[in-house]
Amino acid sequence: MPIAAHRWLMTAPGAPLERAGFEAAPEVGEVVVAVAGCGVCHTDLGYYYDGVRTNQPLPLALGHEVSGRVVAAGEGAAAWMGRAVIVPAVLPCGACDLCRRGLSTICRAQKMPGNDIQGGFGSHIVVPARGLCPVDEERLAAAGLTLPQVSIVADALTTPYQAVRRADVGPGDLAVVVGIGGVGGYCVQVARAFGATVVAIDVDARRLFAINADGGAALALNARELDARALKKAVAGFAQEHGLRATEWKVFECSGTAAGQGTAFNLLVHGATLSIVGFTMDKVEIRLSNLMAFDARALGNWGCPPEAYPAALDLVLDGRVRLAPFVETHPLADINRVFDAVHRQEITRRAVLVP
Repeated sequence: MPIAAHRWLMTAPGAPLERAGFEAAPEVGEVVVAVAGCGVCHTDLGYYYDGVRTNQPLPLALGHEVSGRVVAAGEGAAAWMGRAVIVPAVLPCGACDLCRRGLSTICRAQKMPGNDIQGGFGSHIVVPARGLCPVDEERLAAAGLTLPQVSIVADALTTPYQAVRRADVGPGDLAVVVGIGGVGGYCVQVARAFGATVVAIDVDARRLFAINADGGAALALNARELDARALKKAVAGFAQEHGLRATEWKVFECSGTAAGQGTAFNLLVHGATLSIVGFTMDKVEIRLSNLMAFDARALGNWGCPPEAYPAALDLVLDGRVRLAPFVETHPLADINRVFDAVHRQEITRRAVLVP
């Protein structure tokens, strides 16, 4: 039987999000998840404020960082009934040639809530059951966390987790994270959990203080105070002082800005890995030959395979990555106010909207 539900629809870029009712009913292989929380991501703001086009035409409910409980299941998905889950931000089909070859992040039939299908800013969301990440509620409670808080695992944590994993970060590495708001702050923590010594770079002194005090960065540098040459010199000096390699730095661009991307590219050293995690519509001018000269590599990062979610969630439940100090919840009914506050950077922690 369909469930009476509602969601907040984007009807046009910048127009107030509108509450609309709908009937949530799963088809074969699908489930209905009663949303516990949905995080507000930089990508959502890109759709809403910057005119980044969604794959599904408007009106569309945004939101791809979703946690909740399965309250209805279609044929073949009954085993999920009643379970607490995290919905992956990118849901590959699992059946195509790319998926079968372990390349699910570039599956051409993938579904992203709030882009390809209706998203999580609502009371319920209908999604494929395949790839859901179960949440052990006893471990969750033992970690002092709530189901809404772990919604941000679906992107803010798993995307940098995948980036760190693909960059082969390990003990003895120097990792440099450019842009530590949102995804970048978790990238710092994940890289540290993988054994790296982490340098954080940002333009916000408040973020830098927090990431240096509570977020796992061994050094915090303000890009407003240092030009590109001085930043690289400071990182190199830190590496030498702490017995770290002058080569093979793992650099993660998480700011999603042209300035941040330029900063990250300028940090290339011999054997470096540059991972692009943040997104911007802006263009940057770089000398691509630096990759050749440094024998370096650059990697793009789109989402995270659903099968990697449980290991990423374990980092949180085991206390190796902290969520609570960097997340705050708000009523879903305040979505328009919260979007504006996040856009103006009045809210600096990850905002999670709770129905």
